[in-house]
Amino acid sequence: MSSDVRRRPITNAADGTSDSSSSPSPDVDFNSNDQIAVAHRKPNGENDRRRSVMHYAYRPCTPAHNRIKESPLSSDAIFKQSHAGLFNLCIVVLVAVNSRLIIENLMKYGLLINANFWFSSRSLRDWPLLMCCLSLPVFPLAAYIVEKFAWTKRIADSAAITLHIIITTIAILYPVFMIMRFDSAVLSGVTLMLFACVNWLKLVSFVHANYDMRMLVNSADKEKEKSASSNIEYFYDVNFNSLAYFMVAPTLCYQITYPRTTCIRKGWVLRQTIKFIIFTGVMGFIIEQYINPIVRNSRHPLKGDFLYAIERVLKLSVPNLYVWLCMFYCFFHLWLNILAEVLRFGDREFYKDWWNAQTVDEYWRLWNMPVHKWMVRHIYFPCLRIGIPKGGAHLIAFFMPAVFHELCIAVPCHIFKFWAFLGIMLQVPLALVTDFLQRKFQNSMVGNMMFWCFFCILGQPMSVLLYYHDLMNRKVNTK
Repeated sequence: MSSDVRRRPITNAADGTSDSSSSPSPDVDFNSNDQIAVAHRKPNGENDRRRSVMHYAYRPCTPAHNRIKESPLSSDAIFKQSHAGLFNLCIVVLVAVNSRLIIENLMKYGLLINANFWFSSRSLRDWPLLMCCLSLPVFPLAAYIVEKFAWTKRIADSAAITLHIIITTIAILYPVFMIMRFDSAVLSGVTLMLFACVNWLKLVSFVHANYDMRMLVNSADKEKEKSASSNIEYFYDVNFNSLAYFMVAPTLCYQITYPRTTCIRKGWVLRQTIKFIIFTGVMGFIIEQYINPIVRNSRHPLKGDFLYAIERVLKLSVPNLYVWLCMFYCFFHLWLNILAEVLRFGDREFYKDWWNAQTVDEYWRLWNMPVHKWMVRHIYFPCLRIGIPKGGAHLIAFFMPAVFHELCIAVPCHIFKFWAFLGIMLQVPLALVTDFLQRKFQNSMVGNMMFWCFFCILGQPMSVLLYYHDLMNRKVNTK
């Protein structure tokens, strides 16, 4: 008889049920050396061997300690354990504590949100800024015409470079002039400057990529260059459709084609849009209910008592951190993914795990991937190729974001105190310090804690206070 033939089940005389008593019980684990897990069943007339296994397997004389083991929270075993339960506890405690603070705030001050946060009669006067924003696509169109002439040899490369410099310069100065010319709301000015900066970065990428391709095509050693570059076909022609898609796509680096998804998930887009609206409302609530009262009841941090300034900064740090995290989630995760889904844009690595950054330099490489890729592609490596030392290229890579941060804040506020510029440039020595600490202590927690402390707890609240009081002083002086 074949060995895989199943044995006939034995029928119990008492109740007529069948049981395969010749094989071990499926409820008994025979693989453990420490003990045998026993699952109790109702008495059904099993034989003596089965009863002995079920009832007498784990005897009083069975050893309970067989090997050396560490406590789960000991230094040797703590990182080998799953801390999902403790993480859930932290979330529950965080929700409970903040819920109490919200209720206490509402009972003490009432609901401070007003409609002027979203709409105001002053916003109707910002139509020149709206027209300026709608006219920004003129500059990519002009750049496309110049590139088309350059590719067809109608103009020289030197003339094309000169025209591109003029176009990109006007593209960033035109919005600045409009904001400074018209006394618009700060939020409207910030929005226009963000669009203008994104437009400028895309223009530079389009121009730089096409110029680099022309240099490769015109090179006597172009065959060697083609074999060395696996992506050279991406930049082989000037295509208006590719430029139009690039100008609305969630990327700052131009190429002819991009990875594309097969379809648009409409239900997914709807869910992400609802999340976007909810988190935008949360940001508005925190700003109106917490941040505005704190900054209104504060003094200029550089013109008063030092301890008082520290107290205001620390009090402002928590709501400011919440707003910053909500802003990150709304923009980098929700909005960019919604845009990518609608446009079927495939590469959606808009950020990496920046919250685990061990140094400040690593944070800037992980926080904003579209800008990071643009900086590496169009600033950092071009600087290295023309002979600039690595430290100098690194400094230039910080200088560019510092300028754009200053433009996006100082121009709408009509204040040029360079607080944002200095805040970004001070990241350079802070990056050196965190790199040194990382090498010295060989501990990822040191640099990560310094990043959270200086960047989020102290740096951002201090910038908010500085710009708020300078803006209030400007309004008082202009009345």
